[in-house]
Amino acid sequence: MTEPLFRVDAYLRSCEAHVIGVNDRGGIVLDRTVFYASGGGQPGDSGYLEREDGSRIAITTTVYDNDRTTIVHVPADGEAMPAPGETVVAHLDWARRYRLMRMHTALHLLSVVLPYPVTGGQIGDPEGRLDFDIPEADFDRDALTARLNALAAGDHAVTTEWITDAELDANPGLVKTMSVKPPRGSGRVRLVRIGTDVDLQPCGGTHVSRTSEIGPLSIGKIEKKGRQNRRVRLRLDD
Repeated sequence: MTEPLFRVDAYLRSCEAHVIGVNDRGGIVLDRTVFYASGGGQPGDSGYLEREDGSRIAITTTVYDNDRTTIVHVPADGEAMPAPGETVVAHLDWARRYRLMRMHTALHLLSVVLPYPVTGGQIGDPEGRLDFDIPEADFDRDALTARLNALAAGDHAVTTEWITDAELDANPGLVKTMSVKPPRGSGRVRLVRIGTDVDLQPCGGTHVSRTSEIGPLSIGKIEKKGRQNRRVRLRLDD
């Protein structure tokens, strides 16, 4: 099991860690990490591992192993592998991670201005999307964009809290996503709250601490993807 430091503090940019080993696919496993592993529509982090001699191992992405508790750092082709027990310092590509954090929080706000079941989504840089189950869609895109930017500019606090699996089962309305199940397995589920009453939903991803960090947003294409599915694209304007 890898200790996911990003779940406690999404603003950590680096950490010292020990190499547990290299798996059979050439992925590097650490005892702790600041690298977010791909999941819930959010891409895995990239960056590098700094070795004791100052050399670097480039990390192209981060994923979960089959057990869903071990985080695997995927090195670039041809990189030298560290030895088990070696001490390294894991460094995020912070600029990329921070943009993904801003987008992830913005997509939570998009699910507020469009209060429909979410059938899919992708967190990207600089564009993300959500797919909604909407039978008839006749949107005023300018009005939606204005409301979305007003929520972002409102400087609402973004916090996390935990409930038990049983509490989530008793409150199924907390789950907005139809295709992605909330992360379970430990007996409790992490919730992300925006403001006091703007939004509350299960999420294991990384977020900014206040909505004002998101910056200006624009809604792009609204596409029809099936009889009831509408894809709404969102972009960071900076």
